[in-house]
Amino acid sequence: MLESLIYNFGYVGLFIVAFLSSTIIPLSSETVVVLMTTLGYNIWLVLIFATIGNYSGDLTNYYLGKYGNKFILAKYLKPKIKKKRRLEKAYSKWGSPLLFFSWLPIVGESICIIAGAFNLNIKIFSFWVILGEAFRYMIVIGAIKFFVTS
Repeated sequence: MLESLIYNFGYVGLFIVAFLSSTIIPLSSETVVVLMTTLGYNIWLVLIFATIGNYSGDLTNYYLGKYGNKFILAKYLKPKIKKKRRLEKAYSKWGSPLLFFSWLPIVGESICIIAGAFNLNIKIFSFWVILGEAFRYMIVIGAIKFFVTS
């Protein structure tokens, strides 16, 4: 199924999967990155489309926290108070560099939502999130290139 997505939509398909995987939808953008890298797609375009797709999903989470904090989170998502407080405490302690880890499963979305709820400057948010997302994809692509070519 992923191969047909890649063949039919290419980089745009990668963007969509990366976007969705950085929201609450459980998808693996790394799988698509690995497939596209091994199929000979341009590694720089794979890196760019995956990073921008993930960043766009993280930005969606940021604005969800910024504008939907009281309504959406309280009424529909009902985050566990203990988990939310733990993340807020970590965010208060470590600050915006914590956003470097926005790519982590489960907690990544929460980190971005809390950054929005704290009304973090969008430029600072963008810097740390893009840096972390790009770093993660560079590691994945580098590992594939190392193991496939060696």
